[in-house]
Amino acid sequence: QVQLVESGGGLVQPGGSRRLSCAASVSIANTYTMAWYRQAPGKRRDSIAVITSGGITNYAHSVKGRFTISRDNAENTVYLQMNSLKPEDTAIYYCNAVSSMSTLWPWGQGTQVTVSS
Repeated sequence: QVQLVESGGGLVQPGGSRRLSCAASVSIANTYTMAWYRQAPGKRRDSIAVITSGGITNYAHSVKGRFTISRDNAENTVYLQMNSLKPEDTAIYYCNAVSSMSTLWPWGQGTQVTVSS
């Protein structure tokens, strides 16, 4: 069974930056479109950033221009660089592989990001 391990979360001040990592237990090279999701308290889990196997990226409007998704296929890892963080970015962040709008693997434990002064 594929395992996803997200890390890098923590407490960040508004305007600050954070880099999240997501390590997969299988090779993601040349095969999988990967995505970052987040779930705020009382809200559904939503996709916020996607990167194809070819490196094409797409972002939700709420994070476009502030967040950057990237991938290191050799390390089977996907990253999310978050800049200019806002309190409304507070959420648990998850990653997964996606195909036809559906996730492919069991969810990891996620990593909590809290933006607060």
